[in-house]
Amino acid sequence: MQRTTRTAGSSTALDASRTTPVARAVSTGQPGPTTGQPGLTTGQPGLTTGQPGLSTGQPGPTTGQPGLTTGQPGLTTGQPGPTPGQPGLTTTVPREYVHRAAVSEVFLTRWEPGEPGGADCFTVTAQWPRGHALFTPSGGYQDPLLLAESVRQTGTLLAHAEYGVPFGHQFLMRSLSFSAAPDALTTGPTPTEVELRVTCHDMVHRAGRLAGMSYRVTLVRDGVRAATAEAAFSCASPSVYRRLRGERSTATTLPVPPGIPPAVVGRADPRDVVLAAAGPHHHRRHHHQWQFRVDTSHPILFDHPVDHVPGMALIESARQAAHAATGLPDALPVVLDSTFERYADLDAPCWIDAHPGEPDRTGRIPVSVRGTQRGATVFSATVVLRPHPDR
Repeated sequence: MQRTTRTAGSSTALDASRTTPVARAVSTGQPGPTTGQPGLTTGQPGLTTGQPGLSTGQPGPTTGQPGLTTGQPGLTTGQPGPTPGQPGLTTTVPREYVHRAAVSEVFLTRWEPGEPGGADCFTVTAQWPRGHALFTPSGGYQDPLLLAESVRQTGTLLAHAEYGVPFGHQFLMRSLSFSAAPDALTTGPTPTEVELRVTCHDMVHRAGRLAGMSYRVTLVRDGVRAATAEAAFSCASPSVYRRLRGERSTATTLPVPPGIPPAVVGRADPRDVVLAAAGPHHHRRHHHQWQFRVDTSHPILFDHPVDHVPGMALIESARQAAHAATGLPDALPVVLDSTFERYADLDAPCWIDAHPGEPDRTGRIPVSVRGTQRGATVFSATVVLRPHPDR
């Protein structure tokens, strides 16, 4: 894979399409795009991405629409920003950049270039809520999947805002991993503020446009390095995506089977359980196997209509399988390493298998998880659990 490096001040066609002025408008409180530039209002339909869990089938903003609407005073279209000397206002980035239909599911708050002269380096800030309908704090710790989702959102944000990937292109997740110190995930009396220091690399371009990249993330909390992460994705135009996927439905004809008991997988709400018993008519290869529950009405796992099982939903299934296979529903996932090989379609059962390993000297337990559909591997993951300190 050929590596392409962007340098500051480059005059390439790709850099000419970058939208850094929009980034600075969001991060500093300066007025948004001028008349005639693409608008990014919160009322616009979501982006079409094609990434597992990230496609919407809806078009993005068109040229000539209003500028950034954020809900913060001074940042709506046509309104002046803060005067010099005043602190900037904090808001989330436009939901279109991170492929979310619900503004409440946007965790990123700002982005800017990294070290002066450092090509392809950026700093992204995020806020993790103290309470969330799915990513629920437990035992004094934030849900580690907030970290995974923040890393995912970072990749789509930079692709659109810094590398000129058009709205409407499909993003295909290739891999996502993280390793976190438990202290990175502790909760406090206010939402958790974190900084993601990002280095993009191994960029692939086709016809002068970004077609894929990998990126490394160092998560900093209160000035201390607390976690690392890596991810990779590729991009496809709507026409290429249609050739790959055809006109697949965003609805499923499969009945939603009852989930296993929520307490087994560390959940409180039965609706958040993504694993169902394999059933008497399915030949299981071993004890730790379940069917993925395709519930397209779930407001977070299926944030918008998609023609496949969302990638973050598959990661959630890996986490729940690790809890169920070890009998440790209160253990903290501190390591995730996942790769995606194909789409999990909505019209066929997807089977989730888990294999717990031996604890290491610190008591952490690795669990290998694999998802299969029609006999082929859809994704694989390793989840490392740190048992609750009281065990």
